[in-house]
Amino acid sequence: MRSSLILSRFHHPTQVIVTGFGAAVLVGTLLLALPAATTTGESAGWLTALFTATSAVCVTGLVLVDTESHWSVFGEVVIAGLFQAGGLGIMTLATLFAVLVAGRLGLRARLAAQAETRTLSMSDVRQVLRKVLVFSLVCESVTAVVLTIRFMTGYGEPFGRAAYLGAFHAVSAFNNAGFALWPDSLTRFVADPWICLTIAAAVIVGGLGFPVMFELARSWRRPSRWSVLTRITVTVTVILLAAGTLVFLGAEWHNPRTLGPLDDGDRLLASFFAAVMPRTAGFNSLDITAMTPPSWLATDVLMFIGGGSAGSAGGIKVTTFGLLAFVIWAELRGENRVNVGHRRVPESAQRQALSIAAISVVLVAVSTYVLLVLTPHSLDKVLFEVIAAFSTAGLSTGVTADLSPAGHALLLLLMFVGRIGPLTLGSALALKERQRRYELPEERITVG
Repeated sequence: MRSSLILSRFHHPTQVIVTGFGAAVLVGTLLLALPAATTTGESAGWLTALFTATSAVCVTGLVLVDTESHWSVFGEVVIAGLFQAGGLGIMTLATLFAVLVAGRLGLRARLAAQAETRTLSMSDVRQVLRKVLVFSLVCESVTAVVLTIRFMTGYGEPFGRAAYLGAFHAVSAFNNAGFALWPDSLTRFVADPWICLTIAAAVIVGGLGFPVMFELARSWRRPSRWSVLTRITVTVTVILLAAGTLVFLGAEWHNPRTLGPLDDGDRLLASFFAAVMPRTAGFNSLDITAMTPPSWLATDVLMFIGGGSAGSAGGIKVTTFGLLAFVIWAELRGENRVNVGHRRVPESAQRQALSIAAISVVLVAVSTYVLLVLTPHSLDKVLFEVIAAFSTAGLSTGVTADLSPAGHALLLLLMFVGRIGPLTLGSALALKERQRRYELPEERITVG
């Protein structure tokens, strides 16, 4: 009876997601529009308040004004609260819909789904949500402690200021929000492994997603027992981080405005940090505007792919990208089934991955065209901004603040759609799955 009630309340996932995130954006906008939210004591204006609130709730990090100099402590706390709520909301909703999908399936399919994906029954919802909250707070607390100690011992900050900086950036990092309290983000810490590696670790953990982290905590020594979700997420993440690091090392090694002045160890650290942040974290320790075109293109690709499912990262997700790679590999080998390890991936999941990727490509392409019409900026910069907004990465070539109000509105919509889009689409496609009671005659068509 109770499960039926829950199912009826969550019958339309899109309504739940859009309403929840929309309400959070509205509340954040009203609070940031207050005179007390700015350092000058004057209202920031509705567009700036709305853009900042949307960026915070959608854990993006794109801004129209400098966070530290424009917003008061009250405003900064509001922003931190918004991206904390946004990050937790994403993981919570993703977990709830995983349960909902399992609940809508038949008994046999449900048992198979639980064996394949480790989804949980309705009776476990409270326990799972409690674990999500505890897991998030523990990760943020550990990150905050390390950062606080470093700010005190390495930069002479008093305890109160160090604790504030540590807590703000810990929450921002774990939720992949990318908000920083310095106008140059983290470029001043480019050679500091305590700051960069701590924040990078929080970004990776938050971006992997709760289901993957929970499974790794239980059976990290036994990869053979990992679910398909965990295998794809971990494998693709490691490949992307390694490949991204090598690409940035090669493209920026002799660039006098980025890696050029650093020694070899710091170059490796900066390149690794640059490979982690496009997972939709939004921090940068190298000047984005000074990077070479190959680095911009690599960042575009990494931002578009994003992080793991049911985590705080955005993009189409590494699971979508990885699954499509397995589909292509199976097609090249002439196999009519897609296998990952010792498991067969259902055709419905393959179609969902293809749908999400295709719709995302079309949305990015159309938005890039529209923004090119609205602004005088070049294609590479506009494409970068569009992907950064859609993937909720928050990295920028510096043109966001220079856009017209129409351009700001487009980026605002992209952040909102990019944040709720993949989750909404994935849940809707899964919940609408049904068995056809008849088959039409088959006819092959020419492809390619």
